Amino acid sequence: MTIFRTMLFTPANDLRKVGKALMLNADGTVLDLEDAVALSEKTNARNALKEALSLPRRGDVFIRVNGVQTEFILSDLLAAVTAGVRGLVVAKSESAEEIRHVDWLIGKIEKERGLTSGCMEIIPFIESANAIVNAYSIASSSSRVSRMFFGGVDYVLDIGTTFSKSGNEIFYARSQLVVASRAAGIEPPIDTVYPDFKDIEGLVADAKAVRQMGFQGKLAIHPGQIEPLNKVFTPTAAEISWAKKIVTVFDKEEARGQAVFQVDGEMIEYPIADRARRIIALAEQIAQKTV
Repeated sequence: MTIFRTMLFTPANDLRKVGKALMLNADGTVLDLEDAVALSEKTNARNALKEALSLPRRGDVFIRVNGVQTEFILSDLLAAVTAGVRGLVVAKSESAEEIRHVDWLIGKIEKERGLTSGCMEIIPFIESANAIVNAYSIASSSSRVSRMFFGGVDYVLDIGTTFSKSGNEIFYARSQLVVASRAAGIEPPIDTVYPDFKDIEGLVADAKAVRQMGFQGKLAIHPGQIEPLNKVFTPTAAEISWAKKIVTVFDKEEARGQAVFQVDGEMIEYPIADRARRIIALAEQIAQKTV
């Protein structure tokens, strides 16, 4: 598993913003060819990718391409499937068939350009009621699918409502993505942007709620959101201490033939020990990012 606590979006045609975004502390940066780029700037955005990908960076780089049903998809893929790109975010993914089509095209481009076969990840962007219904089939449609993004802004528009502080209107969709991701054996999903980038308190509360639901991180639209999100999705010192204690005691007890026992009044068995090991692994991976 590769942890992405934060994914920061930036328009691909604004090299000044791209240069700044790539050096921030987001785990991943998404160079956007879709909603952040005006229709008249689509070609310029594609042409800017080569220079953008040559700029210094701290984290992984992804490119969001326009939806499969748009006239831009083939040109986007030809521009985006190149060395230095970890994966493609497919906007408005609606079905498994769409993802398999993109997979096939990527494979052809990889072969033509001498890239390692299968090196390019696909991240479906789930943004509609139809996509939520199809979430499991989308998640399991291709070995390239690593994780899914939730596009809450388009989703609430699609179902005819608006965002609320409670998040009740997107609770079902979020739950579906977590379950579908786990059932398909891919990484946990990454949650939608928090539109009010000045409301850090609300952002943190929202991030804590989705972390509890099973998301691994959130999408960001402003640099000021990065550090608060990184903090929320990083195991705390108390969580790491608990995990290490559980693993140490469990290994000793297991060696003695015990698989169920108590630690500080808490009943410990294999699922709890596995969760503790995941926390430790996650903390170690995050620590490596900061070296």
